[in-house]
Amino acid sequence: MEAESIVYWKGFCMNKKIILTGGGSAGHVTPNLALVPQLLAEGMEVHYIGTADGIERTIVSKREDVSYHIISSGKLRRYFSWKNFTDPFRVLRGVFQARRIMREVKPALVFSKGGFVSVPVVMAARGKHIPVVTHESDYTPGLANRISARFADKICVTFEDTLAHVGAKGVHTGTPIRPELYEGDKERGLSFLGFDGSKPVLLVMGGSLGAAAVNDVVRAALPKLLMTFDVVHLCGKGKVDESFAQPGYRQFAYVNEELPDVFAATTVVVSRAGANAVFEFLALAKPALLIPLPRTASRGDQILNAGYFARKGYAMVLEQEALTPETLLDAVNDLYDRRLSFVATMSAEPLADGTDEVLAVIRNTMRERG
Repeated sequence: MEAESIVYWKGFCMNKKIILTGGGSAGHVTPNLALVPQLLAEGMEVHYIGTADGIERTIVSKREDVSYHIISSGKLRRYFSWKNFTDPFRVLRGVFQARRIMREVKPALVFSKGGFVSVPVVMAARGKHIPVVTHESDYTPGLANRISARFADKICVTFEDTLAHVGAKGVHTGTPIRPELYEGDKERGLSFLGFDGSKPVLLVMGGSLGAAAVNDVVRAALPKLLMTFDVVHLCGKGKVDESFAQPGYRQFAYVNEELPDVFAATTVVVSRAGANAVFEFLALAKPALLIPLPRTASRGDQILNAGYFARKGYAMVLEQEALTPETLLDAVNDLYDRRLSFVATMSAEPLADGTDEVLAVIRNTMRERG
């Protein structure tokens, strides 16, 4: 191996290149990027494999310190679709493309966050005898991660209970949290939102999937919510409704650079129960009312995520089937009244941020595989 491909990292000699993969949703990308600053600081050369038109390319291509590589991928569906006959060939093509990338990059390890783009990558890595570490965010593994698990050396899990689903390869690490989220400033956040700080701030994250149910009820309850709170509403792409514009209510399709400041200004949160989102609330000690996607709109992972957080004392849960303007208002007021208890419990959680633990698994796997 060329001399420039070797570095002493945390006391042992190793190839200094790593490939990250994951896509299809932001939740399969942002935990990867949470690892990047530390990987770079420790001398690693970071590469990313994703699709040409996925959200992973949109997010990762903004970074000049990560090399992005494109492969083909297909979705594995549990329902009938004509694409089920063609997508296996796209996955196979992706395997060959990923093998070519690995011949060129010669990584020491592949880290997979999940999503269907990751399947051909981890398959190619195993074929090239490159160690693989995967990470499962949800309470139970999704289909792509269940397939990838067969090729993985180690499987990092966010929820301790998930260890029962992944066997001896599992390691409870928590989930990596983007370091920039800790850099928010309350005063900058209030200024960005146009709030004067006289009221507590309620952050509503409707999300992109199934956002209408939450958005509609929040807006119906808005007159009474605004008696107590200033409300910032991240309602999803194309879902801003200017007819609701009024003092104390700010709505955005989404917020990127200003999100850490918005979090810093936030007192309590109403949100769906995606794993990465709820662990960001945990890391920042933001009490949340979780409204998980129902089984009619998902495989039920958000219901399990929300139930775990409720049992741990990190959040309250309101099922969508019971969601009305009245039940939302009652639950938000109850959450606010009990906020200090939630903050204390969340602040005591040692694995609220799993960045260091995931990096330790990566290092140890590299060491074990030599």
